[in-house]
Amino acid sequence: MTGCCPPADAAPPAGAPGDEEVRLASHAISPTLLQTHLSVPSAHCGACIAAIEKALLALPGVSAARLNLSTRRVAVQWRRDGPVPPFFKALRDAGYEATLFSFQEKEEDPEFTRLLRATAVAGFAAMNIMLLSVSVWSGADAGTRHAFHMISALLALPAIGYSGRIFFRSAWSALRRGRTNMDVPISIGILATLGLSLHDTLRNEPHAYFDAVVSLTFFLLIGRTLDHMMRRRARTAIVGLARIMPRGATVLSPSGERSYRELRDIAPGETVIVAAGERIPLDGIVQEGTAELDAAIVTGEAEPVAARPGEAVSAGMLNLSGALTIRVTHKAEDSFLAEMVRMMEAAEGSRSRYRRIADRAAGLYAPVIHTLAFAAFASWMAATGDWHRSLTVAVSVLIITCPCALGLAVPMVQVVAARRLFEQGIALKEGSALERLAQVDTVVFDKTGTLTRGELRLAGHTATGRDLAAAVALAARSHHPAARAIASLKGAPQPLAARNVVEHAGLGIEGEVYGIRYRLGRPSWALGGGSAPGGKTMSALSRQGAPAGMFAFADAPRADAKAAVDHLRSRNVSMEILSGDGEQAVTAVAQQVGITDFTSALLPADKVRRLEELRRLGRKALMVGDGLNDAPALAAAHVSMAPGTAAEVGRNAADLVFLNGALGAVPKALGIAHRAARLIRQNLGLAIVYNVLVVPLALAGQVTPLLAAVAMSLSSILVVANALRMPADGADWRTPSGSTPKLAEAMS
Repeated sequence: MTGCCPPADAAPPAGAPGDEEVRLASHAISPTLLQTHLSVPSAHCGACIAAIEKALLALPGVSAARLNLSTRRVAVQWRRDGPVPPFFKALRDAGYEATLFSFQEKEEDPEFTRLLRATAVAGFAAMNIMLLSVSVWSGADAGTRHAFHMISALLALPAIGYSGRIFFRSAWSALRRGRTNMDVPISIGILATLGLSLHDTLRNEPHAYFDAVVSLTFFLLIGRTLDHMMRRRARTAIVGLARIMPRGATVLSPSGERSYRELRDIAPGETVIVAAGERIPLDGIVQEGTAELDAAIVTGEAEPVAARPGEAVSAGMLNLSGALTIRVTHKAEDSFLAEMVRMMEAAEGSRSRYRRIADRAAGLYAPVIHTLAFAAFASWMAATGDWHRSLTVAVSVLIITCPCALGLAVPMVQVVAARRLFEQGIALKEGSALERLAQVDTVVFDKTGTLTRGELRLAGHTATGRDLAAAVALAARSHHPAARAIASLKGAPQPLAARNVVEHAGLGIEGEVYGIRYRLGRPSWALGGGSAPGGKTMSALSRQGAPAGMFAFADAPRADAKAAVDHLRSRNVSMEILSGDGEQAVTAVAQQVGITDFTSALLPADKVRRLEELRRLGRKALMVGDGLNDAPALAAAHVSMAPGTAAEVGRNAADLVFLNGALGAVPKALGIAHRAARLIRQNLGLAIVYNVLVVPLALAGQVTPLLAAVAMSLSSILVVANALRMPADGADWRTPSGSTPKLAEAMS
């Protein structure tokens, strides 16, 4: 029931943004590509997706374009070393207005206002014409009947002219550019029924269909308005996130002057002041002040966290106490909160295999259904010779077969599933990951920072004197949990200055302290072939290649790790641990959480090889990992998850990010994915069954245009309502004994 395409007479924007403004509004997604978000409020359906993406992809320098219908935003990727492509001219030539999207733009909805007014006018006219029709049906004489038909025509013409323009403008805009869309057959049906009614009224025939054509318009508009409302309701998570972001911040200049500026005008390196009760506007580092922060929006944790000088803070955190001076590290478009919004919208807008199939089916609608309607008209003419009856049947076929339900079947479930995941503290980066998640039969866990809290405590060490000071100096330059434990060692000598520091993923860190080369990290690497005594979780320190000390650590499993593992086991999901830590440490954690398959002392490449081995065995593995060394494995897995506290490269490599750090997010995500798969199958089944049942009835002449409009509207509403049945946490996930449901298998 989605409409399509903007009005043919839509005025172009008052002025397209300049090239410099477009560049400033874009953010880098790779060393060679920028991504720009454009707002296209007149986009409505699958035909709009094809037209908009085709127009943008034809521009030189554009490498990708993807439209999200729920938010009516298109993300365009283009080469940063070339000129700014003429986005706005290309879209205007294709019939669409566009503007640069801003996360701070107002949440106005003029489209909803237009739909509501059009629906009200059509409803008012339909009620009054129906009253006149009842009088005609009750046995009015020929003169009274003709008068009532004329009055109905006077009511119907302006009502159809005002309310029907929602469809007419869209249809005309598509036709004048050589395209068709869902509104073309709807407009033909409305105009043909109106023309038949006017013809019969002028000839003083006993029947006219003004009640049917106005009621048809009314029901179509009701369905479209409800669809618009449900889409808006389904994406409230995104709206809520965007509204949290402040519109501006108080900037402190080097001279001490304060000024309030919009976020988009604040550059990295500038200093902002955040008073108690305000949200942190941009990612940054605390320079001065201490305060407690409500970080629930970022980490999901309810307990306040302390903010002190030198600590990183993220946009969206709420300052509960004390003023903070913060040095900005990322511009507004690159903040953590903006990243979460983009991931949510990418999840809604991306197209899985199911969605691509549904889009192709909906795209075939116009030529197929026009052919079917023409065949119905020709067949009835050949059989009866009654052009009036034949045209009525053809109009009914055009209306009742609109594939709106098919077009909504998959994206509505995807939108609602993304919202449900976010309510559970899980951000989905693309919709296809939801489909892959429903296929999972094996979960692979990293240990440190994933199954365990990642807050390693130093259990003992053998380094002394200057060697210990060198270890602290190197550790202070790394974010690895083991390095943080060493850096926070109490009673350590005064840290020395470390130079030429290089961190090696999965191995350790090395650098020069007073001209002496030190290595701190995995014993086999730091000691050049040595090993950790007893296989404990240990780090070794070497001085010029010679042993200089050992550091032993202790870590405890997350509080909910065993419960999450038990939940997965009850669903017949296989599990294993792939860790770079020593055998003894991995064995201890595996026994505590109840996982029997585990491998220790693995390098990042070893984890990738194991995941590839699982793929060759036909297994669909979910990798859950944290940290720089897990990024290759996260990218290699069938689907992957990382906590929001993971290293940025890990978050970028993962398909899903769980913000609260609780492992309960894993079974919850799997439950929602399986529920989404079931709802998609139900919606596709409903759409197919609807067409199988109603098309023969329409071809047999058993459906009037009014009944066709009611049936088509109800089918779309039913599909959307079914999508909204998604439970909040996927709690009704059911797995048959001895098997794991797979989306691909269920469809075959």
